[in-house]
Amino acid sequence: MNDSYTAMAFTSQALYQSLQQLPASGRYLIAYSGGADSHVLLHALAQLAADIDTEIVAVHVDHQLQAESGQWAQHCVDTCVELGIACHVITVEVALDAGEGLEAAARQARYQALATLMSPGDGLLTAHHQDDQAETLLIQLLRGSGPKGLAAMAAVSKFGHGHLLRPLLGYSREALQVYAMANGIQWVEDPSNRDERFDRNYLRHRVMPKLQQRWPSMAKTLGRAARHQAEAGQLMAELAELDLQGHSQDGCLSLQALAGLSRIRQKNLLRQWVENHGYPLPSEKRLQAILTDLLPAAEDAAPRISWAGVELRRFQQDLYLMPQLRLHDPAQVLPWDGQPILLADGMMELESQSVVGKGLRADLFTADRIELRFRQGGEHCRPVGRGNSKEVKKLLQEAGLPPWLRERLPLIYVDGQLAAVAGICVCEGFAAKPGEEGRELVWKWRKKSVDSEK
Repeated sequence: MNDSYTAMAFTSQALYQSLQQLPASGRYLIAYSGGADSHVLLHALAQLAADIDTEIVAVHVDHQLQAESGQWAQHCVDTCVELGIACHVITVEVALDAGEGLEAAARQARYQALATLMSPGDGLLTAHHQDDQAETLLIQLLRGSGPKGLAAMAAVSKFGHGHLLRPLLGYSREALQVYAMANGIQWVEDPSNRDERFDRNYLRHRVMPKLQQRWPSMAKTLGRAARHQAEAGQLMAELAELDLQGHSQDGCLSLQALAGLSRIRQKNLLRQWVENHGYPLPSEKRLQAILTDLLPAAEDAAPRISWAGVELRRFQQDLYLMPQLRLHDPAQVLPWDGQPILLADGMMELESQSVVGKGLRADLFTADRIELRFRQGGEHCRPVGRGNSKEVKKLLQEAGLPPWLRERLPLIYVDGQLAAVAGICVCEGFAAKPGEEGRELVWKWRKKSVDSEK
């Protein structure tokens, strides 16, 4: 049925009202591509500059994917000069071999660049509108996404040190175009926006016009559906947090959290746990494998499931979430002076702390006497106060360390002799005596590696 629909008019005052519904920001950064939508946002905000008493900065990201990109950047600078708005141009390199497609790679490069400019309290404004929201929902639907994906784009989300704000989601592309024509706005046209090899462009130029012809209010209706999905996703997140209470700590999840829950609630809990740690969510196939293969595995099997640079391991009655570990070389030997050092691909941090009457003797940390080595099998140590010699393998098992930690935990050698097992014990003959200065060895397994934090 073809119903009548009139797009809500967009004005600078309408933008002002939208901004009042969003978190207050000490500075607005506008993601300004030079295209029609972002130019409308920039122009309308410039009209409000005297009223909002907030610093406004336009940011143009040059992806260098088109021969004209330099001209577009200059157009953005010239436009900002006319409007009295500061403009910052960032040039980025798009990783074309990342295996995620040009569109996704460009988006990732763009947002990474924008995040570097964010200070605490900043708000990054983008010109995503009602039609963009409808397209995003359909794309996510065709990908088989759940409520989180079908919620499409939120009006407010955390970003960098501030927030990502989308004040135009209530307005159609048509309304923004009317504003652009009324104000004589001149914008640049990126030819890639017509390339129907990209999913969003195919939807925009081939599918959406037909849907809108049949259902004129389609974009508004799909926007409402996205809000419903956002609410459903919020309820799922709140339920997962209740199920997680008291069961998750330092990247470790007790299997008790999953005991007695329905399969649906188990999947919901696992997704939320992974998301809480900032990792990519597992696919439906990987999630199913976690439930059917990893959870019921024998305690001594040390099962592992990986996805998107992340891995989930089980040890005894706990799950461990971490960046995917590289193969470990047990033959490596590292000189050490007692200063903090990162090991295991940046996942482990080892340091020595000054103490008295315990730890390794402080005088051993001289003249390059100390080396860090790793288990190769057969190592023995006579721990201080334990009497008999003990196999290092047994000491690590007694300490309850997971297998992947046992092989990566450094052994401290002094003049070629095993002197300590980091964080576990000091061997006889190397320990500080009462009243003697010592160095206590402390290691910490990091939630994320250095590489994953970049």
